[in-house]
Amino acid sequence: MNSQNRTVPGAQAVARAARLLRLVTAAGDAGAHLQELALEADLSRSTAHRLLSALRAEGLVDRDEDSTRWMPGPELFLMGSVAAARYDVTSLARDIVRSLAVKTEESAFLSVRRADETVCLLREEGAFPIRSFVLSEGVRFPLGVASAGLAILAFLPDHDVDAYLDRHPELGERWGRGHDAVPLRRRLAETKERGYAVNPGLIVNGSWGMGAAVFDRSGRPEWALSLTGVEFRFGPDRLAELGRTLMSHAHQLSSRIAGARR
Repeated sequence: MNSQNRTVPGAQAVARAARLLRLVTAAGDAGAHLQELALEADLSRSTAHRLLSALRAEGLVDRDEDSTRWMPGPELFLMGSVAAARYDVTSLARDIVRSLAVKTEESAFLSVRRADETVCLLREEGAFPIRSFVLSEGVRFPLGVASAGLAILAFLPDHDVDAYLDRHPELGERWGRGHDAVPLRRRLAETKERGYAVNPGLIVNGSWGMGAAVFDRSGRPEWALSLTGVEFRFGPDRLAELGRTLMSHAHQLSSRIAGARR
């Protein structure tokens, strides 16, 4: 908890409720059970239930009476519609993500950076019939874990990368030894050198991913385009070709975002 949360009355409750809200939205249409949410949020069942009930009273979450799963509420749609006018880039990116899926025949995605995470905004399926389902709309990963977050983290200033790794020493324990600071820094350097990130099955064995950062007008990596597929589709020869296609589409989207926000 930061110092501001210790001094502002009620800040801890707000932070806990916001954490639960993010977990519910990340679960998508399937929803999530109370026990899962409490465990992920590091809360007792009673505290999680109390906060979720308060969010439900405000329309921010809902509870399916048959499955008892918690799901995003109707008020989120109204809030999101208003916020989209300022923050949403999916209308600019949709045809580019679709083009990426068509040209590579792999599943293609747009993700946005949100604090220390990436959130998937768009998914387009490629023509190849065998697919990876690691990523879909609403799914969140810490920076440096999935290929989109690895691409974004690689192009942040060095002091931001250092601060991020200091804040998250748990990455290796939670996501595997390949996400310890030393191997992660090595992959960040490789990503920066080649221009795109490669995730060689580090989240799900046999499911590979590639990501390229998308930049705002000031040159900060705030989004990423990515591809996922089965391992044999990402051999050395094809990897370079996919990388060029991915970076070309990422550059196109960066240029489009910069032009649209002048």
